[in-house]
Amino acid sequence: MRSFLSSDHFKLGTFSSNCSSGMTVTKVDRRWDNSWENNLRLGRMLDEAGIDFMLPIARWIGYGGETDFHHNVLETLTWAVGLLAKTENITVFATMHTAANHPVAVAKQIVTADHISGGRIGLNVVAGWNRPEYEALGLDLPHDHETRYAYAQEWLSIVDKLWTSEERFDWEGDFFKLKGILGAPRPVDGRPPILNAAGSGLGRDFATRNADYLFTPAIDLERSRGEVQELKDQAREKGRKIGVLTFSHICCRETEAEARREHEWYASENADWKAVDNLVDLQFANAQSFPHDLLALIRDRMAAGHGGFPLVGTPEQVAEGIASLADAGFAGSTISFLDYAEEFPFFRDRVMPLLAERGLRPAPKVTAPA
Repeated sequence: MRSFLSSDHFKLGTFSSNCSSGMTVTKVDRRWDNSWENNLRLGRMLDEAGIDFMLPIARWIGYGGETDFHHNVLETLTWAVGLLAKTENITVFATMHTAANHPVAVAKQIVTADHISGGRIGLNVVAGWNRPEYEALGLDLPHDHETRYAYAQEWLSIVDKLWTSEERFDWEGDFFKLKGILGAPRPVDGRPPILNAAGSGLGRDFATRNADYLFTPAIDLERSRGEVQELKDQAREKGRKIGVLTFSHICCRETEAEARREHEWYASENADWKAVDNLVDLQFANAQSFPHDLLALIRDRMAAGHGGFPLVGTPEQVAEGIASLADAGFAGSTISFLDYAEEFPFFRDRVMPLLAERGLRPAPKVTAPA
């Protein structure tokens, strides 16, 4: 079995380094530059340090505001293949929107990346929610979640069959009519890991039926504790086992005062609030990734880390925060920084050993500064 699926430590990965500004909706000059050079530098550091995965966001237009947040984005599959060719152990996900990508093409593309990397590609499936992007691509976003997820289910079922069938087959579905298709070669070591972010009831039914990991925000950890257990129970009722991942944003410094000053500077005083409000409005209008009863209360978190769980403080405080996510039942978390490549080495050297001491992570592979 693939190491990503078989390892039982608390998983860590980066999120959105392929996008301009990463996860931080800020105007400061030190915000993340998503150049290929920076992504390659980051990917190699993560790989050497034993970080489990890199997860991209697939975006086609930005969110406006002064910075036009996420207007500059590296396409996720080609980005993933480039990183996989230059690393040795890390799993890299491609994020694919079902409506914008044909399942037969995606199945072949992912398997090709799988063979290039020796089994280190993952697939993040997006059923769709960002209406302006659909309009930009000349596509219709169904207003009802039932149609979106019925389409996504048929799409993923085709991909799965192409990855497992040894003979040509026809497909007569509600959305696809296919003749004499065959997926060869097949994946190198069983199905690549599938990730899906889901907040609605239909979305969570889809994720617990199909995904290896469900991705969901952690806003209130007491609420998360019951939510994570409920999701695991839903998967168990379907005869499946699923891990639940969340995402967090890190501002880690030697002192708590220093970390809080820095965080206030980029995530509040210099936030691109127009872009934040556009992002929140789109979430309310078209998505259920965040609980709507809490979405308006986390506007500040949307600026700091796209709604991620805040981990602000000393290395000890950040390690304690990650431990609290594990205690709530999460199997892992993505991490983001204002500048990933500049800030990750401090996290690697000061926080990861503390996580290893707690038994949450293996001993770090790298301890010397970059």
